[in-house]
Amino acid sequence: MIQTLDLRGTRPTRAELGALIPRARVDVSVATEAAQTLIEDVRERGSEALLEQSERFDRVRPARLRVSADEIAAAVESLDPRVRAAIEESIGRVRLASAAQVPAPAVTELGPDARIEQRWQPVRRAGFYVPGGKAVYPSSVIMNVVPAQVAGVSSVVLASPPQAEFGGSVHPTILAAAGLLGVADVFAMGGAGAIGAFAYGVPDAGLEAVDVVTGPGNVFVAAAKRLVRGVVGIDAEAGPTEILVIADGSADPALVAADLLSQAEHDELAAAILVTDAPALAEAVAAELDRQLAGTTHRERAAAALDGPQSAVVLVDDLAAAAEFSNLYGPEHLEIQTSDDDAVLADISDAGAIFLGAFSPVSVGDYLAGSNHVLPTGGQARFSSGLGAATFLRPQQVVRYGREGLSEVAERLRAFSDAEQLPAHGDAVDIRFRGQPI
Repeated sequence: MIQTLDLRGTRPTRAELGALIPRARVDVSVATEAAQTLIEDVRERGSEALLEQSERFDRVRPARLRVSADEIAAAVESLDPRVRAAIEESIGRVRLASAAQVPAPAVTELGPDARIEQRWQPVRRAGFYVPGGKAVYPSSVIMNVVPAQVAGVSSVVLASPPQAEFGGSVHPTILAAAGLLGVADVFAMGGAGAIGAFAYGVPDAGLEAVDVVTGPGNVFVAAAKRLVRGVVGIDAEAGPTEILVIADGSADPALVAADLLSQAEHDELAAAILVTDAPALAEAVAAELDRQLAGTTHRERAAAALDGPQSAVVLVDDLAAAAEFSNLYGPEHLEIQTSDDDAVLADISDAGAIFLGAFSPVSVGDYLAGSNHVLPTGGQARFSSGLGAATFLRPQQVVRYGREGLSEVAERLRAFSDAEQLPAHGDAVDIRFRGQPI
């Protein structure tokens, strides 16, 4: 079922290897025109456009876009105690790990009366998108909201598609997670229109525009985020989930297969890749996938993902070649299950999140590891990072120079300004001394 890519005995160039890498056939650009139309409709017609889009895409027209405080409170009250305990545990763990991402203010003394102060300022308002398609994601509420709160964002708003099953409101488990986090501003809206509403605001719905939009979604959500980037900040254009496992002959094939399957159940376009230097392990994992797939709940969805062009078992000569393949792929989730995980880790540079050892499955990262599960996909881990406190922070440099500090650099500053033919720059320094010796 899952394809095999045998790279043993070959030394492809980086370009050749890149062409061989299995990827989902997802092109965000094909959704751009449709997403643009939906965004413009929201900008022009506000609430009515969002309500009509809900009828069209979610098959229900919400009674109102904003979810009431009473509805959120009721969702918290009726939440299954086991689920509530899990949510609260996850909140605590993500809060601790996110706090470690906030840099401390720093002061650099460059000389007498000359200093640079580095500070980190949170954005004022953030909007979080929580999808509502094939599954329910209270964990995504946590992963978006907690880092923003830790960063010091003072105003937050959450959007999730309306659910026909719940009368056009947001799924109650999503509402409960929001309520447990103290998020009172929740809207029943989804898709590209919701991203447009975040970026430009919807005055007739009482929705103020935000500064940063985060959260995963389908290809139309990704296209909408691309379109509003520059109007607002975004985290990334998150696509279908990915897992890449580097394993050698010491790995347990049942565990490797279970981890591949855990991500394949998300979506038909999910990518599940094993890279190994052990042919016997590859065969055993393929057999385990067949066995475990037969008993999993979402077997049809997972089977489509495993059978797709984006999933593969990749055979390589050694673990160094496995790391090279992984770095070029830039996986959202990277698992390492080998006899010397740290040695392999030393060769890894590009991954959204890395899970070391047999007892660090991606599943724990999805819920309770304390790490964030909103991660770059589609190779974006090669140049971007997962969502965290830094997503909502901006570094600012505060320059404090006094007379002595400025006089020390005045002559060299004049040399720069003259060389660049911008003499007024130098004049702006010279005038501060007005004939006095520098």
